[in-house]
Amino acid sequence: MKAETLVKDLTTASAVRVPARVPRWFVPLVKLALVLSDASLAFFCFVAAFYVRHYQSIIHRAASGSLSWSRDFAPYAVLLPLIIPFRLLLLRYYDLYRVRGEFSFVDDVARVFKAIAISSLLMVAAAFMYRGGVAFRTFSYSRGIFLLDFLLAFVSISAVRMILRTGQILVRRRGINLIPTLIVGRGAEAAVCIREMRARPELGYRVIGIIDNGPIGIGPGSSFEGVPIIGNLENLPQAIRESRANEVIISDPNVPGEKLFDVMIQTGRRRGVEFRIAPTLLNCLPSKTEIDQVGSLPMVTLFRSPLSSGARIVKRTSDLLIATLALTLLSPLWLLIALLIKLDSRGPVFYKQERVGMDGRIFLFYKFRSMQVGSDDTPHREYQRAYINGRPDSNLGDDDRPVFKLRTDDRITRVGGLVRKTSLDELPQLFNVVRGDMSIVGPRPPIPYEVENYQLWHRKRLDMKPGITGLWQVSGRNRLPFDEMVRMDLYYIENWSLLLDIKIVLQTLPVMWRGEDAY
Repeated sequence: MKAETLVKDLTTASAVRVPARVPRWFVPLVKLALVLSDASLAFFCFVAAFYVRHYQSIIHRAASGSLSWSRDFAPYAVLLPLIIPFRLLLLRYYDLYRVRGEFSFVDDVARVFKAIAISSLLMVAAAFMYRGGVAFRTFSYSRGIFLLDFLLAFVSISAVRMILRTGQILVRRRGINLIPTLIVGRGAEAAVCIREMRARPELGYRVIGIIDNGPIGIGPGSSFEGVPIIGNLENLPQAIRESRANEVIISDPNVPGEKLFDVMIQTGRRRGVEFRIAPTLLNCLPSKTEIDQVGSLPMVTLFRSPLSSGARIVKRTSDLLIATLALTLLSPLWLLIALLIKLDSRGPVFYKQERVGMDGRIFLFYKFRSMQVGSDDTPHREYQRAYINGRPDSNLGDDDRPVFKLRTDDRITRVGGLVRKTSLDELPQLFNVVRGDMSIVGPRPPIPYEVENYQLWHRKRLDMKPGITGLWQVSGRNRLPFDEMVRMDLYYIENWSLLLDIKIVLQTLPVMWRGEDAY
């Protein structure tokens, strides 16, 4: 990729320094507020669970005016000194007091669920073993109270995290509290990182400088993707100190390991700088591997089949459950969309097209019709050829917000534009899921003329059933070059799990609601 000249003078690391994100006391104050909030919620949820279960007073007022726990609540009150530490320690264990860097609503809720579930199990164990130091050894604790406490704590603590994260998103979109970040390398991976962080400030990063891997041979005052190049790997420690960067992302797989280790030792531990590696996904070993012994030699065996027979049964079962539930709940919406399509333009409600499925099998693909009947597909064929081949003219946006999809298409009807924007035109694919041609989550199903332009490694994405949604839809959608989309599909195929499917489905819903990058 070309580098652009910004100024004639050499851009120094100190010149890209940005003001402090927030006062130093602010983040510790937010963490303290979270701890106090969680401790208060742990107390009040347990007390509320008792009251909802028994509708009895918790406080007893003596004739002298002194207050004490009521007789019925006293056996539960002795557990309070254990409940709050259990909650806080498990929330801390699952890293729920980290407020810097990237985050995910789904991940936060999942980690809250784990923390609350495990701490609730510990509370139950304590109730039946500790029993107030045997003061209530004959008392029978109500399991319903512990269940209500779990539900109340999970909902309330999750809500606090959602409010906090929403506030972070709003602040970051104004360019406030972004982490100053350096990127090592000037390849395709670096370009993708810069564009993604620039397009999505809610991730929390501001790329302030590029570190070249090797001598800078492109002249002073140069930049890459609009970011100034401030040095090379030799002076990375100095660049970190002068720029006051808080994170370093290694995007070049050719960075010498020993040099990187030296830099991390010199700066990372002293300054609290975090180092991350963003390698090409194809260079990573898949998670589904086996280690065998051949004589005295250890061997790593890669799974040839992306899913075992048991995993295929689990995935198919989950597909049928989700598709059946969605078809039942969304049937009124189907009728409304069908009516609008018929009123808007002539032609059938559904659009049928041949697509390429798993192992190259052709199947009939269903969507709500969003184009005029008899439209010529030549513009789309030409665009897909340019997109798959990585030609620069396939980017219909700009460097700050790339778009890899036809944004203006005269073939699209008025209602078609609306259902495409909200991805509701994809709903009939639930029929394909029930028939077994597709899955809820998987690679995007390509058109046969797209596959004709594939390179050999692109065809690996046909090793699994295509899906209605997928990792690329929730990770950048139409802002990703084709090769990057394929890499995400391959990562998903190699690292499939039911939990990953659930996370992608949950992340798809807000993407559909916002209509991000849909045309």
